[in-house]
Amino acid sequence: MKRLIAATAIVATGLSVSAAKADDDMVFVGHLMDITGATGFIGKFYADGVRDALMYINTHGGIDGTVLDSESVDYAYKVPQAIANYKKWRSRNNMVAMQAWGTGDTEALISFVAQDKVPVYSASYSGHLTDPTGKNPKTAKPAPYNFFYGASYSDACRALVQWAAEDWKASGGSGKPVFSHIGDNHPYPNAPKEACAEYATELGFDVTEPVVVSMKPGDFKAQCLTIKEAGTNYGYLGNLGPSVVSLVKSCDTVGASPKWLANIWAGDYETLKTIGDVENYVFPAMTSFWSDEGVPGMDLVREISKMSDSSGEQFRTHHYIRGICSAYYMKEAMEWAKANGGITGENIKAGMYARTDWVPAGLEGVCMPATWTAEDHRGINTVNIYNGSAKGGEPTVTKAATVTLPRRDDWLGY
Repeated sequence: MKRLIAATAIVATGLSVSAAKADDDMVFVGHLMDITGATGFIGKFYADGVRDALMYINTHGGIDGTVLDSESVDYAYKVPQAIANYKKWRSRNNMVAMQAWGTGDTEALISFVAQDKVPVYSASYSGHLTDPTGKNPKTAKPAPYNFFYGASYSDACRALVQWAAEDWKASGGSGKPVFSHIGDNHPYPNAPKEACAEYATELGFDVTEPVVVSMKPGDFKAQCLTIKEAGTNYGYLGNLGPSVVSLVKSCDTVGASPKWLANIWAGDYETLKTIGDVENYVFPAMTSFWSDEGVPGMDLVREISKMSDSSGEQFRTHHYIRGICSAYYMKEAMEWAKANGGITGENIKAGMYARTDWVPAGLEGVCMPATWTAEDHRGINTVNIYNGSAKGGEPTVTKAATVTLPRRDDWLGY
């Protein structure tokens, strides 16, 4: 008899779990999250979306009757701990898939998961993860078992500078606009740095030297003076959370006021609210927002949310919603796998290629249509761009544009 139990949701830093047999009754899914480390400011919301989705899937029949056993581990954004947990899960639980988080650890595990044939659904949108065959010479290494829901960091930044080029013209700017990449010297903010700078140059920007800013909060007046002296018109924020808040506030004190182009993890109501007072804060999004009306798929999102908030009153960020989308693309690939030979990593990967312009059932209007192929893991190349502001901590967000990028071969894996 098939077992229907709630997904295990243990927040752990080294706890062991009993082995889960990968058969028709139960399969194991690892879940790496950061809720206390450098990206925990935002990571906790995404992690809640994944955990609630896994719980909801199990309480509504699992994968056509197969239970998803899982363990959620807070690895605190430490790459060695992420690798250690991956190896533990592989040795003890016959893991068939993993929901992951950060760029450094996801990229460090590329070869492991390819060898072990474990599909990884990451919250890192590094362009390095989009080339499954390594056909682009710029690709660091082939990533055949890496998937993510959303535009890559590189493509999202390209969409932002494409928007900025039009904004510069529309606002009557003369000469070349100036673009600066601002972020830590770390795999996450570095992921789109070269790719975006090249496209900005192609579009006619003057591109400055990158401005290095720690991912930890601090006094960044010196960096802001560099931005001011460079005449930066559009500053790409490669960090997130408290670091970005510190930077924007520091720049305000020295009169550096470019239009901010935030990466997807730095653009949200929580960040705007914490900054308190800001204008021209532009960011990408790949889901609907919690407050959007008339979106059919939001009914399912709200039901999933009740797994950890029975009142249904808790406000959810779009990071939470992206976590749901990630879990549900995995769910439907698993359903395909079960119907086509069994829930194995290899079959789950094949299930990711089985459909085109694909939105998980019940999430229409929430998740954007996505297509993955054996040659191209850029699931989405359309980016919705929003303009945010805040006065006295009250954020306002309005849609600014939708940018659909070409699938250029030289951009694959880069």
